[in-house]
Amino acid sequence: MSLAEFFHMGGYAFYVWTSYALAALVLAANVVSILRRERRVREQLARRARRRRS
Repeated sequence: MSLAEFFHMGGYAFYVWTSYALAALVLAANVVSILRRERRVREQLARRARRRRS
């Protein structure tokens, strides 16, 4: 099997590579979402701590 045949995927390359791309996009979106949420929670906790010290 050549590299060209591998990338062609027996005629199903568009569907296979589109599926891989969508899966990678969803995984990246999940990571970004988690990081944003963590930042928000940390900011909220810092605000609460500042309020309690005052």
